[in-house]
Amino acid sequence: MPAPRRTNRKEDILQALAAMLQSNNGQRITTAALAEKVGVSEAALYRHFPSKARMFEGLIEFIEDTLLSRINGILDEHKDTASRTELMLQLILVFAERNPGICRILTGDALQGEQERLQERVALLFEKLETQLKQCLRERKLREGKSFSIDEGELANLLLATVEGKLNQFVRSGFKRLPTSQWPHQWQLLQQALFAI
Repeated sequence: MPAPRRTNRKEDILQALAAMLQSNNGQRITTAALAEKVGVSEAALYRHFPSKARMFEGLIEFIEDTLLSRINGILDEHKDTASRTELMLQLILVFAERNPGICRILTGDALQGEQERLQERVALLFEKLETQLKQCLRERKLREGKSFSIDEGELANLLLATVEGKLNQFVRSGFKRLPTSQWPHQWQLLQQALFAI
């Protein structure tokens, strides 16, 4: 008879927090409600995380690790700049769509009234994403012998702002307006405008 599977309580807490962020639209989440959802006492929560801010940081670390590791995989597997750029942006959209509660962290919506350092961590994540995009776009000249008509940094900012706008629409619509909706056609328009010589 197989031994019962031990659960990872930290993961359980973070998953419950993400689920509550999705269902408690706009409401602040208390540690009492989170403890009830996980099925433990508040004291048990604090044995795993010293504060609610650390729980949010755990989710932000998960977001960062997931997105940046997958972006590195995209960069390793694909050499065409347009394909790399499309896949990087699509990754963010799909990740947010599959994780609505976490998307509320990305937009800052779930962090209202929480510690300022959490907003700073999310801002730093978006800076890293923009830097990855900018580097990818800059490599186009080396890889393909083609350059853009505007600065790669400005272009990376524009593309990421487009994605951020779609994430905000998703949260604002109560998760009804999917970030990937219309994206293939929108990307085609962006690609024609930006990647043409």
